[in-house]
Amino acid sequence: MKKEDWKKIFYKSLTGFVSLALAILLFFAIQGFGEIRQSFHWLMGVLKPVIYGGVMAYLLKTPCNFLEKRIEALLPQKFKKRANSLTVLIVLVLTFLVIYLLLSMVIPEMAASIMILVNAVPQKLDQLAQWVTEMLDGNEVLQTYASTAIESLEDRLQNWATTDLLPAMQGMMGGFANTVGSVFGVLYNLVIGIIICIYLLLGRKTFARQGRAVLYAVFKSERADVIMKELAFIDKTFVGFFGGKILDSAIVGLICYVFCIIMTFTMGFPNAMLISVIVGVTNVIPYFGPYIGAIPSALLVLISGPVNCVIFVIFIVVLQQFDGNILGPALLADSVGLTGFWVLFSITLFQGFFGFAGILVGVPVFAVIYDLVRRMVVRGLEKHGKTELLEENPVQAAEEET
Repeated sequence: MKKEDWKKIFYKSLTGFVSLALAILLFFAIQGFGEIRQSFHWLMGVLKPVIYGGVMAYLLKTPCNFLEKRIEALLPQKFKKRANSLTVLIVLVLTFLVIYLLLSMVIPEMAASIMILVNAVPQKLDQLAQWVTEMLDGNEVLQTYASTAIESLEDRLQNWATTDLLPAMQGMMGGFANTVGSVFGVLYNLVIGIIICIYLLLGRKTFARQGRAVLYAVFKSERADVIMKELAFIDKTFVGFFGGKILDSAIVGLICYVFCIIMTFTMGFPNAMLISVIVGVTNVIPYFGPYIGAIPSALLVLISGPVNCVIFVIFIVVLQQFDGNILGPALLADSVGLTGFWVLFSITLFQGFFGFAGILVGVPVFAVIYDLVRRMVVRGLEKHGKTELLEENPVQAAEEET
């Protein structure tokens, strides 16, 4: 038997062995999926400070890079080496200042609004019932249905307060030690994460250079160039998505604040700042965010009357239509490029795997996967001479070619 035949037999045997080994590994992975998942959660728990620090550093690296160039241009030559440290210090101070101002404005108003809302619920439900009765004057059937619905809502609220809320409060008091422990754990992870974030921001250029060195040491130059190009695309997608989404949410919150200020002087809207912050912050969450923020905001507006609540709900619907169809696509079209179906699909999929974190990162992650698959499909169609399938109407395109 020739040497080439032995090589063919060897490679076929090796391929079969690797395939069998992978199949066995897959079988045991499926069998022990519960243990693997627990191990993964344990590992994520251990790495939480590193994850927090990495996420914070990634979000802050863009303003750091932007500001560092401006500071370097202003500093004398002998102080240019300190530009990076000064930039990180300024960005961190500004970030903590913004967070402090938001919390100092929101928390007191939120506490006061919750107390007012709890005390005013029975009275506001009576006012709502009276307002609905007046609106439906002359239609006894609808009046009966509306009165029954409002009475049922009032009974449910009372039952919830007595059967769910009070026991939950007692359970919270009973588990105070656990609560303190969990809060301490979160604070510990955040503090360590902030320290890691500072180290990552200060050494971001060094880490990037080391990463490139390792990449070009392991792979050939052509393959390393392709990987670097893909990493640049991923970074552009994530930075573009989060930057655009933050800007989009800030504009939405500002529009909401202007509207609430106007309605405060004309209709007596309460808590303009709190409502605007809730609407703006929850708008960062793709797709479901506007609805999540609209519910507590509408309840806060309900304090001033049902008519104001209806006006606010109509305004939120109009605002979200403007954001979803005009503002959002204008700011995010270049960074994501996904249709509404794929946005909803990605959020649903990643939320199932990673919870709330999956909701936040699901869209840009899926956008990267979608673009990779799209380029593979385009390459395959070009290879097989079927590029007409890329047209909007492939049948018409094929007929025109023939």
